[in-house]
Amino acid sequence: MSIKQVEYSNNYLIPFISMVMLFFIVGFLTTANTQFQAPLKATFLADVGSMKNTLATLITFSWFLAYPISGPIGSRWVNRSGYKVTLVRGLGIMIFGLGLFWLSSVVTVRYPDMVYLWADNRLPVGFFIFLFGSFTVGASAAILQVVINPYLVACLVKNTQAVQRMAIGGTANSIGTTVAPYFVSGIVFGGLSVDEVAVSQLAFPFLVLIAVVVILVMLLLYLPLPDIEEAHATRGETLERSVWSFRHLTLGVIAIFFYVGCEVCIGGNLNLYILSDLQGSIATATLMSTLYWGGLLVGRLISSMLNKISPRTQLVFTTAMATIFLFIAMWTNNPWLLVAVGLFHSIMWGCIYTLAVTGLGKYTSIASGVFMIGVVGGAVLPLMQGFIADMLGSWRWSWSIVLLGELVMLSYAVIGSRIHSHRAA
Repeated sequence: MSIKQVEYSNNYLIPFISMVMLFFIVGFLTTANTQFQAPLKATFLADVGSMKNTLATLITFSWFLAYPISGPIGSRWVNRSGYKVTLVRGLGIMIFGLGLFWLSSVVTVRYPDMVYLWADNRLPVGFFIFLFGSFTVGASAAILQVVINPYLVACLVKNTQAVQRMAIGGTANSIGTTVAPYFVSGIVFGGLSVDEVAVSQLAFPFLVLIAVVVILVMLLLYLPLPDIEEAHATRGETLERSVWSFRHLTLGVIAIFFYVGCEVCIGGNLNLYILSDLQGSIATATLMSTLYWGGLLVGRLISSMLNKISPRTQLVFTTAMATIFLFIAMWTNNPWLLVAVGLFHSIMWGCIYTLAVTGLGKYTSIASGVFMIGVVGGAVLPLMQGFIADMLGSWRWSWSIVLLGELVMLSYAVIGSRIHSHRAA
């Protein structure tokens, strides 16, 4: 059965909408996690000395460290058990991770003397529980995306191309990332300043999120979710070659490493830059973070309507513009230009993923899993940036690591994304 025939024998509209909703949850939780850096730096890390920036970025590091570990696991689950079972398992892991977030608050409040002594620094045990929670929820997000990404590409919705469907999913993702900063500052911490926030405020909102995900799992169990056999190998089927033999995929993993790292560096560390270097208020930092993620939303809305412009052309333009804006932002020490980069980051994920899996056929689900390995850039680059900021005593020139990432993605758009291997069987 050809892919075109599958289009008419299965109704992919409802599954497509479901994937879009799940993409919203992934975006919301990813950004909410990064937004905890500044408040938890002022609470969990109040008694830590000169390494506060580095330790604060461990929250983001823990989240994205889970991707290279859980992504391949998710692709194996897809091949063995199918997409629906993999989704349910991923959401179950998410519930457990959110429970760890709740537990970190309870332990810190009830047992304030449970601390790890490091030189003259006091680190609450609750901080390490929160880091484990970040890793666990990050693992669930990676597993969900192993399903979401190939499903968005393969759900042949009429009058759309794959990069458009990725942009639509990305739009929902961006709505989640846009509202997440206000969830953290407005709902979790009640609009208080950084100096006034308390760890005890974490508990109830996470219980609410757990309840929401439980309801989602119950709905998903009754949702018809047809399998897409063309996008993964069947049980017992032998794959003739290594997925890494596809050059455009391998280079795509490298490109996505830098993309996610660059996106998270700005989205996660922008508030630290504003609060530390520019002495801005938490309200200003929240506004800028929201506008940055809002730029991704606007850009993805625009891309979702571009059914004539190829993903390669879109990627060349956006990476070139992001490079220019970043250079000027560093040179002028202007954070608003960093905010504007969100508009150009908006469609990079969809473009890189679409180019990387082009022509992979039954290797697609495996490719989607190894693609998640590249997402570890969201752990590595922000941590490196935090370390550089501590070394220099300022965030200003630490943005050069993001500039490097933009140049790598530009080279992938121009050269690396071109297919030089045979198509998959």
